[in-house]
This record gives sequence, C-alpha cells and structure tokens, in this order.
Amino acid sequence: MKNTLPGFIGAAMIVLAGCSSKSAVTESPASASAPDTAPASSSAVAGPVLGDIFFSFDSSALSTEAQDQLKQNAAWLQNHGAQSVVIQGHCDERGTDEYNIALGERRAVSAKQYLTTLGVSDARLSTVSYGEEKPFDPGHNEEAWSKNRRDHFVTK
Repeated sequence: MKNTLPGFIGAAMIVLAGCSSKSAVTESPASASAPDTAPASSSAVAGPVLGDIFFSFDSSALSTEAQDQLKQNAAWLQNHGAQSVVIQGHCDERGTDEYNIALGERRAVSAKQYLTTLGVSDARLSTVSYGEEKPFDPGHNEEAWSKNRRDHFVTK
C-alpha cells in the first residue's frame, strides 16, 4: 500500500498535465458588456483574448501571421478604449543575455509600431523585454525555442 501512493500521485500529475493548454495567449479582465462571457452563476471569468505573435530566429520582422494577429489585437483595443497593453518581448535561450534583452526590445517595439499604424494610440502601449528570462516552453530544442521567440500582450 505504501508504494502505490507515489504511483497514484504521479499518474494524477500526468493526467492533469495533459489537460493544460499550450496556447501562448493572455486573457484580459472580463468586460461586463461582452455578451459571450461566462454565465452569471459561474465563478470563472471569461473575457477577450489578445494573441501572442511569434518570430523567426534572430529576427524582429513581423511575419504575415504576426501582422494578422496584431490586426485582431488592434481591433480589440479599439473596442476597449480604456485598456492599455504592455508588450513583452521574449527570446529563446540562445545568445547572450545582453543580446537577447536587446532583441526582445526590438520585437516589442516592432509590434508597438505596427499597432500604432493600425490606429492604436501610442500612449496606450508600453514595451518591456524579458530576453530569455521567462520562457513559455522550458525545452531545449527548436520546438520549444519557436514558442519562446514571441511578443506577449498583457492588459493593464
């Protein structure tokens, strides 16, 4: 009986890990006027989502997919004029700390500039670079690295 408890706990952890989401998005606070939020009886808070954008290795250039996501983010921001956003620039683990901080900043600034061309006020957008310090995926391979080369959007 003693030996089954660790096995049970391990199995439970595997099952729960399989249920986690791997989507790199930020949920913002719920909007009271949004018709598609969670039912009033639910304690869960549903709300709009600002999607992350991803970059190629050693690049801050916006891909077509990134531009499409930024257009969706801009539309949400234009409909929620009171919300401001921090654009967090991230990198994979390759490169020096200094280089990755600078690259993360270039990525965040690139997204900010694009959002302003779409009509989002510059005053509502701020940037920060975390370089490689806050990886989305802790792996050490191309699959993980591609998830970590991103801009993450946090409402405030």
